Order: sequence, then C-alpha cells, then structure tokens
Amino acid sequence: MSAAQHIQLNHTAVYASDRWFSAEFLAGILGLEVGALFGPFLPVDLGNGVTLDYYEKRDEPVQSQHYAFLVPEDLFDGVIARLEAAGVTYYADPSHREPGRVNDLFGGRGAYFDDPDGHSMEIMTRPYARP
Repeated sequence: MSAAQHIQLNHTAVYASDRWFSAEFLAGILGLEVGALFGPFLPVDLGNGVTLDYYEKRDEPVQSQHYAFLVPEDLFDGVIARLEAAGVTYYADPSHREPGRVNDLFGGRGAYFDDPDGHSMEIMTRPYARP
C-alpha cells in the first residue's frame, strides 16, 4: 500500500478574530456542535474524524483561507436553509458573481459562502473529479 492510502488529515487550525463566534457560526450552518476548549483551540469535529481547531488571533488581521466540506445530498438543503435563515449570502461560484444560486459541478450541488473572518467556505455534494 502507498503512503497516500494511510495518511489522513487529523486537524487544522482556523484563525479567527473571535474563535467562539466563528466556531459557533460554522457549526450552526453545518448542523454540528462546538466542542470543549482544548488549550487555546475551540474544536468543531467533522464526520470524517477531522477537527477544525479555531484559534484566536486578535493582534493581527486574519488571512482568508478556503475550506471545502463534502455534505451528503440529503443534508445539503438544510445547510442552504440555515445560510438563508442567518442572512448569509451564498454563491454558485468562488468569485461570488452568482448570489443565491447553487452549482451542479460533477453531478452534484455546491455553493460558496464567507465566514465572519472572510474565510471562503464551500459545501458540495460530490467531490471534485481528479484526472
């Protein structure tokens, strides 16, 4: 077996100006829970064993990153409904030119939205096809 078959992402730090606000925002949109503080980190556990560890950076601006989430088809509409209920604009494209629309890439559905610190969040029901 190759290393690629064994190595998995376990966690990543997500920089935020307010870790509680940002973690609760994403967890609420995705229908997840915020975990207990772990040192300086506030975790949001994903279904595949990966944890987003929110880390507060107050002394410098947060640089925008991109995070993509594979969402089961039967949960996608619920995520869109929570975005709408929260007044968060979502887009069919990463350039944010198609507001209030979803895309149909790779035979699934997807959308992009920004979190409170400007991180580009993506939800999709099918992973990208790789050559």
